Amino acid sequence: MTQPTADNSDGARWLAVQTLYQQDRFSEALARLESFPAASHGDFQWMAHKADLLGRLGDHEGEISLLAALMDSHPDVTSLWVSMANAQKILGRTDQAVATLRQAITKQPGYGKPWWLLSDLKSFSFNDADIATMTESIASGADQDRIPLHFALAKALEDRGQIVLGFDHYAHGNRLRAATLPPHAGILTPKVDRSIATFSADFMAARKGQGSSSNAPIFIVGLQRSGSTLIEQILASHPLIEGISELPLIPHLNREIAVDPALPASDLYDRIALLSPAQLRALGDSYIHRAAPYRRTDRPFFIDKLPGNWTNIGLIRLILPNARIIDARRHPLATGFSNFKQNYGSGAAFSYDLATIGRYYRDYLRLITHFELVDPGAIHRIVNEQLIDNFEPQVRALLAYVGVEFDPACLDFHNNRRAVATPSAEQVRRPINRDGVDQWRAVEPMLAPLKQALGPALAGWDLPPGQYREEDH
Repeated sequence: MTQPTADNSDGARWLAVQTLYQQDRFSEALARLESFPAASHGDFQWMAHKADLLGRLGDHEGEISLLAALMDSHPDVTSLWVSMANAQKILGRTDQAVATLRQAITKQPGYGKPWWLLSDLKSFSFNDADIATMTESIASGADQDRIPLHFALAKALEDRGQIVLGFDHYAHGNRLRAATLPPHAGILTPKVDRSIATFSADFMAARKGQGSSSNAPIFIVGLQRSGSTLIEQILASHPLIEGISELPLIPHLNREIAVDPALPASDLYDRIALLSPAQLRALGDSYIHRAAPYRRTDRPFFIDKLPGNWTNIGLIRLILPNARIIDARRHPLATGFSNFKQNYGSGAAFSYDLATIGRYYRDYLRLITHFELVDPGAIHRIVNEQLIDNFEPQVRALLAYVGVEFDPACLDFHNNRRAVATPSAEQVRRPINRDGVDQWRAVEPMLAPLKQALGPALAGWDLPPGQYREEDH
């Protein structure tokens, strides 16, 4: 989001919008923005902010309309073309997205973002001239452009069978990206330890049923690139379920608990332990209320597929005891390599180092296993490889867990034209297939740091619920 400019005559208004935006309160930020005097509604800054907010709230048609007007009046602002292409991709307009990105590259060949977005279109192939331009731009560009260029060039080389050279570029891009993050940003072991210590079987039993009465949310959790978008697309093809992508709401509630002056404890988990039944119910109801602006239908169920909510399962079970939680799981080497290939915008600090990915996967496995033991039946596991190989029975079991009747539209998920805002957008618009299942095998010799960090998780990742034990390996 563009920062307010120094010469803006109403800095206080812009500061309020920016504050709400930084707190992920996008609907409130939009309402505040729309309260500006009508004379400002045609300004570049106002229109750019509104387009961004509409996109974050899932109104991509509205976003595209505003971006088109801005591109007409400011054709040389290359970032607008990138934003437009991203919105087109989300809506499944791949050919339009490619054309828009080509325009952006023509305007600014060394700008890394359009190259990366092109590489993230799984059906797109770079030509020789593209590879030459990216190689030259990496040699002469700034790190902010070299990072996405390394990832894009790696994909181009990988597609041509130049596996080792492609992996080398992935490694370069990841090292550069990791250098922009705080040390140990992707390490969650202490947090997982505290969660396991707090949410014991007795703790959960003592608070059973104390949260909101709503059964509307369906959470899909796990590591990124584990099949969560496919699961979401299957569920969102059911007439009773709405898919609204990844919501920032549970992390935001966590932050509110962490600073609540009415809770006399310094540690988040100690604060959660102090929450009364009324407070747990209020937090759950608040989540439902805050999800409303993201919704576009009145279907009784909706999906929140923020992957990192696996760290928040304890809080979710306390404040939304009737919600469904689905664990999207995939082979750890497939998951690890797929994340290593991805240049995320934010929210995946673990993904830029193979050893950190392994440790992160291991912590994820520890915590999910803990809740399988202390809260049996609360989590439904979907293993990506099993879903692909045994599709209809897996879909029927999934729908039964959610509590809805089987609908054949869920088997034809690829015909669903809904917006999809994740890297898997193109895959879920195709019938079920095994195209990406074994890609990691081509680079297995280079995944040694990942294997070592995974330790027992490499062999125990698909054990039946509750059976994984690190000490048993």
